[in-house]
Amino acid sequence: MDQSTKMTPKDFFLNLGVVITLYTSAVTFLTLLFEIINRVFPDALNQGYYSYGYYSSGIRFAIASLVIMFPLCIALSVLNNRQAVLVPEKKKLAIRRWLSYVTLFLASLAIAIDLITLINMFLGGEITARFAWKVIAVLVVSGIIFGYYIFDLKQEGTVGNAAKGFTIGVSLAVLIGIIGGFFIIGSPLTQRMRLLDERRVSDLQSIQWQTVNFWQKKAVLPKTLADLNDSISGYSVPVDPSTSAPYEYQASGVTDFKLCATFDLSTEAVNSKDYLTKDGRGGVYSTAYPAMEMYPGGVQETWNHTKGRTCFDRKIDQDLYPVSKTVPR
Repeated sequence: MDQSTKMTPKDFFLNLGVVITLYTSAVTFLTLLFEIINRVFPDALNQGYYSYGYYSSGIRFAIASLVIMFPLCIALSVLNNRQAVLVPEKKKLAIRRWLSYVTLFLASLAIAIDLITLINMFLGGEITARFAWKVIAVLVVSGIIFGYYIFDLKQEGTVGNAAKGFTIGVSLAVLIGIIGGFFIIGSPLTQRMRLLDERRVSDLQSIQWQTVNFWQKKAVLPKTLADLNDSISGYSVPVDPSTSAPYEYQASGVTDFKLCATFDLSTEAVNSKDYLTKDGRGGVYSTAYPAMEMYPGGVQETWNHTKGRTCFDRKIDQDLYPVSKTVPR
């Protein structure tokens, strides 16, 4: 072997980079597939307990990882194969063969471990269609990696068309997976609107309980939201996070008041994207999180809202929230 076929630092880091980015891409792609499968095949045991963000965060991270790591994996692989074309003996470098065999070992181990995990879930009662699809996903992804590296090791100093076919096929699969992920969680703009609506609900909850506290301390509802500002406690009435416009408030009786805000999305539109808030018949729970909150005293207040201006009528229960005894009657 002449000097040109000896392992160089470039060969070492190039081959190591291919394997690391491949492992990362494979794991995140499986994560994305699992989340999509969970969405398409909901489990009645998990419905109605978690928020939209419970699963969307996993999809977002998987997509972000694939967008960066998968193209990097392709670029490093192309560069590595070009080196092998120019110097065929480089396919027999120890680092390349070692990492190939390590990949084969890990792919085999992944198949075994994931099958054990999925069978354990099956024995635990997850007898669903998504169980079968997860098994198929693990077998296909690990099997493709295993088969490609077996084929690559059998080549004698040449680089065939297998790499090109593998690259094109896997790239299409990853692209379809990413598109499917965006279809589930929506665009970044939709995510932004969802977060703004969650902030609005949180602000209204804060205003509501400051109003109840005001009533308990003074036996009268505030005339305007400005009455709730307190320099001593440091409380300042929040405003709409997008427009900075004040929220609407109106006292309509001795213990009755109304809070209004303008929302970007409807509760149903958000919850319809969440497989954990679907009722198993294609419908959506009308009081799925974050629309319902449990407050002290066992009172449930719904915060379901439509797109646009929505008002919430509230009535203070004087038995649950009595006026302080120090307030003169």
